[in-house]
Amino acid sequence: MDDISILQHYWWFLVSLLGALLVFLMFVQGGQSLVPTLGKTEAQRRMLLLATGRKWELTFTTLVTFGGAFFASFPLFYSTSFGGAYWVWMLILLCFVLQAVSYEFQLKRQNLLGTATYRVFLFLNGVLGPLLIGTAVGTFFTGAEFVVDKSAVAGTAMPVISYWSNSLHGLEAALVPQNLMLGISVLLLTRVLACLYFADCIADETLRMACRKRLWIESGFFLLFFLTWLGGLLTSAGFAVNPESGEVYSAAYKYWHNLLEMPVVACILMVGVVFVLWGMVSGVRGKRRAFWPAAVGSVMVVLALLLCAGWNNTAYYPSVTDLQSSLTLVNSSSSLFTLKTMTYVSFIIPFVIAYIAWAWRVLDKEAITADEAAQEH
Repeated sequence: MDDISILQHYWWFLVSLLGALLVFLMFVQGGQSLVPTLGKTEAQRRMLLLATGRKWELTFTTLVTFGGAFFASFPLFYSTSFGGAYWVWMLILLCFVLQAVSYEFQLKRQNLLGTATYRVFLFLNGVLGPLLIGTAVGTFFTGAEFVVDKSAVAGTAMPVISYWSNSLHGLEAALVPQNLMLGISVLLLTRVLACLYFADCIADETLRMACRKRLWIESGFFLLFFLTWLGGLLTSAGFAVNPESGEVYSAAYKYWHNLLEMPVVACILMVGVVFVLWGMVSGVRGKRRAFWPAAVGSVMVVLALLLCAGWNNTAYYPSVTDLQSSLTLVNSSSSLFTLKTMTYVSFIIPFVIAYIAWAWRVLDKEAITADEAAQEH
């Protein structure tokens, strides 16, 4: 591979890693969606919200970083998806804005809407955030309805490179069963991780027992939806790219072949699945620290799936309207100069991760108690 190809693959790895970390950190959203179910008293609800409230900024920051990395490395995707499927991204942004406002004002005295309203906002963010993001990511495998015409940028009337071919502007993704199934899988995974996290960080035996009981239900439904989606993905046709001509074409069992031709990625996927199952079983049995195997496994599984979507001559954002408009690592990336410059910036990522790990350890050093939650404003 030449220099630009190496950098394109490197940046797809970074974008995929950020996406995987985002899915893991959305256990905050999963926890918010479980508050009405697990919290039977006000004291319990405040403990649950304190646990998620300490981490919600990490999820939001990772979402923004994920979008920024995509913009810097693959700007044509950013302009096509964020500019065309804007209803989906606007709804996702609205969900996270409601979350930020709710954590800031829900316990303020004489707040405008009342505590109950802000908690409804948190519940909506907890359900719609993972569901919409998972559904949007599903289009990486099933495709979206857009057309790319790079020559249009020279036009004087409407210099737009890409445009959407329907009036739903991204909402049509929810009408595709595979996309919706992945969205539901992401939602259920966040709820599984939330149950494990609550059981780890809250010093309340009643809540821990409630989390263990709920974990049975969430784990069962997650495995049902995710394994059904994964089976469908590996047995369906995918979108391959001719490395010589750049032509995009439909290829049978493309993602299954990607795993066979990229054994390291296949190993990451399989080990990740084992780790997720390990965390679930340990959590159901009441083992402490069961959250971490499931968290690491979640990152590995999502990372492997996103690598399958973009590596090995695969169109990572297929167009079902015009197959040759599909976006690939080659036709949608930034220039060699931009990729090189951003690569130097990416070297600070390990330091940022180390800081997050340190802050996480400090915040979770002591388990949350009812007294602490009552004093938290």
